[in-house]
Amino acid sequence: MKQAAWLSKKLSSGKILCQACAQACSLEEGEYGICSVRRVEGGELKLLVYGFAAAVNVDPIEKKPMFHFLPKSKAFSVGTVGCSFSCKFCQNYDISQYPQEHNHEIKGQHYPPKHIVDLAFYHGCDSIAYTYNEPVVFFEYTYDTAKFAHEQGLKNIYVTSGYETKKAIDLLAPYVNGMNIDIKSFSDTFYKEICGARLKPVLEAVKHAYEKGIWIEITTLLIEGKNDSDEEIRGIAKFITSLDSAIPWHLSAFHPMYKMLDAPRTTISTLHRAYKIAKEEGLKYVYVGNIDDNDYESTYCPSCKERVIDRSGNIGQFVMNHLDNNGICPHCGYQLEGVWH
Repeated sequence: MKQAAWLSKKLSSGKILCQACAQACSLEEGEYGICSVRRVEGGELKLLVYGFAAAVNVDPIEKKPMFHFLPKSKAFSVGTVGCSFSCKFCQNYDISQYPQEHNHEIKGQHYPPKHIVDLAFYHGCDSIAYTYNEPVVFFEYTYDTAKFAHEQGLKNIYVTSGYETKKAIDLLAPYVNGMNIDIKSFSDTFYKEICGARLKPVLEAVKHAYEKGIWIEITTLLIEGKNDSDEEIRGIAKFITSLDSAIPWHLSAFHPMYKMLDAPRTTISTLHRAYKIAKEEGLKYVYVGNIDDNDYESTYCPSCKERVIDRSGNIGQFVMNHLDNNGICPHCGYQLEGVWH
């Protein structure tokens, strides 16, 4: 289903500038953006996947991962085909890279915004997560869905690589309550060579989303020999702390995937080393992911150090939450940072 991709601007040259993400594609008639789902037709930028979802599931909120956002709740998750990145390690390449690898073909099923909201309520979800591929490439679809969901009392979550423009974030901020943003590396070379993107716009998006009052959690998929040096880990930790030491950081294990099948799996020792560095830099909440590690997946009160949320499972999906509805520690009364109700 095609619909106007209204987050765009007509240039004096006659080209159309897409204003959704930092790729800033400037397109002539018939041209596709890098994402392959935004195309100029009839002098107007069109979103080719509006209301057309390629992946729909009911997930534990912990899978996003969001550990300080309505623990133990369910998120209705939706994604389309297409992506503004081309990560060689993509875990969802079968949808994110589908149009790029199939001559711009679109696949999916009809899920208009109201239907998504209805299904979220039907399945007992407290939120809708725009995930699996990069949600900003189907911005107008997410915007309409999030706005309607917000009006009906549901929360909204963006699971993103952090390439949103400031304009996109400003428009989303009234309706999107949380974002899990990837900082894939602290090296611009890594971003250019492995992801087809740049580091600076990601850091700018994280900062802007935080300043807009959106609850932020960060994820880094650690790939040994690529982005797991002490220097890079410390650099990301320092950046996060410079914004807010209470922003949770998820350190996830890499499993060989897509175009990086020969890269080794991330070892537990690498994850624990990164965890230690992050804590040394003053981050209150650090987690490991993609492995079952109860001690490193659980939440500890920054004040009294008692364990206040027990998690187990490879995505921390088995949860025992000891906090009250306001995130208050039962041991010392400290109010943990997060979205608890």
